[in-house]
Amino acid sequence: MPDSPTPGILDGYRVVDCSIAMAGPFAAQRLGDLGADVIKVEPTGGEWQRFAAAGGARGNAINVSFLSLNRNKRSLAVDLKSDDGRRIVHELIAKADVFLQNYRPGVAARLGLDYPTLAALNPGLVYVSMSGYGEDGPYRDRPGQDLLLQAMSGAMLSAGRAGEPPSPAGLYLADAVTASTAFEGVLAALLHRERTGEGQLVTVNMLDALTALQMQELSVYTVGGVPQQRGAEPNAHVYIRAPYGVFATADGYLALGFADLNALGEVLDEPSFAGMDPEEHGWTHRDELYATVARHLRTATTAHWLDVLLAAGMWVGPVYGYDDLVNDPQIIHNRTFIEYDHPTEGHVKTPGFPYRFAKTPPRVQRGAPLVGQHTGEILAELGIDDERVHELLASGVVAQTSVPVPA
Repeated sequence: MPDSPTPGILDGYRVVDCSIAMAGPFAAQRLGDLGADVIKVEPTGGEWQRFAAAGGARGNAINVSFLSLNRNKRSLAVDLKSDDGRRIVHELIAKADVFLQNYRPGVAARLGLDYPTLAALNPGLVYVSMSGYGEDGPYRDRPGQDLLLQAMSGAMLSAGRAGEPPSPAGLYLADAVTASTAFEGVLAALLHRERTGEGQLVTVNMLDALTALQMQELSVYTVGGVPQQRGAEPNAHVYIRAPYGVFATADGYLALGFADLNALGEVLDEPSFAGMDPEEHGWTHRDELYATVARHLRTATTAHWLDVLLAAGMWVGPVYGYDDLVNDPQIIHNRTFIEYDHPTEGHVKTPGFPYRFAKTPPRVQRGAPLVGQHTGEILAELGIDDERVHELLASGVVAQTSVPVPA
């Protein structure tokens, strides 16, 4: 992974990442993709996510969950419960631009990593605190886990059949949205600092992030007064007229949205659709329309219906699995996935960057680090000499792992 001759947008900025699991590390990784020097501060035994592999994908020295959320970072393994460990991290933060944490309430203060303490060390610091439900309030101590936040957001009851259990999203939606929200918050706060010289506290919580994501749907309820009412058929959203949803075909599934009922009736040879007003009947006959369309689409293959419905100008698309997605020609054309070689995990193919910059492209400078892989070089940058580094290693205040040399 040679360095690109083109600097990243955030080259020269230092980020201290004390977050764990997904939302915080994902946000910090985005900053690293844009060129920031992201230092992952983790316990001497390694961050929790190193030992909790989604799907059981454990990897070689680094499991796939950790690998996917921690590229473009250096690892400093340090005992934050020790005085020496806290001093090292305070020294690091004194020269940093951004600090991220998603500790449980009260933990940051106990570790001396709360905003007042760090702002006194570095008034220009952008301090990002991430939580499940907020910094205070009745739910502050509840576990901020993705599924629990999805359930509480109300979004699950906007799709599916009435009386049936709601379905969670097929991705860690609360974590991903919160990561993007924190990423936006950092960039905005850095812009403010460029203009004023002021650092500030930025707070992000998963509940608010998921709620804000439903700006349109919740406004339909709060302003328009339209109830969130599921029907007898699995329409894809309660606030969108039928036919709108996923339908079984003879060999798979197909997504159909916003079809003109008269044109659809001609394609399906369904006389009952003739003369229907989509904006009227699409709301008043949602379940009947869904059931009728479903009956027709089960009679032929997905490929057949894609050809026929696309030719008729319908909004229609296939339902992919991951194998289909990775090999899709548009995904390949977009270079959505990036590939690089990792010293312990071998050849890596993983989702890349969700943005493009003509002059300052994001890039992979390094893969996810081993525990404390960069402890020595980071301490050297702080001016700590080799003798003291050896003392800190011997005492267990810090830890360091060497990258194995290929045979």
